[in-house]
Amino acid sequence: MDGVQNLPPHVQGEFMKTLEQMQIKDSLIMYNTLTEKCFSTCVSSFRSKTLDKNETSCIENCAERYIKMTQRVGLRFAEDQAMRQKRAADAMGGK
Repeated sequence: MDGVQNLPPHVQGEFMKTLEQMQIKDSLIMYNTLTEKCFSTCVSSFRSKTLDKNETSCIENCAERYIKMTQRVGLRFAEDQAMRQKRAADAMGGK
């Protein structure tokens, strides 16, 4: 993100707006994926307007696992990116 500061102000604004839209889109995709996955895994009966206790518990556990997994993947991705940036900086410094 340091490179963004070197951009002209009007380009910075456009970049940040695009980045925000991408983040919103990613959040919606994650939410929709979580909803679809947990619903199809946990809800098996449509005899009632409400979920039974087992379905509710299953959905809560499913959502919690999905969110934890998503956070873990994000953390690992950030660690990998930091490592790549460090290697690139080391390679540039070594030349």
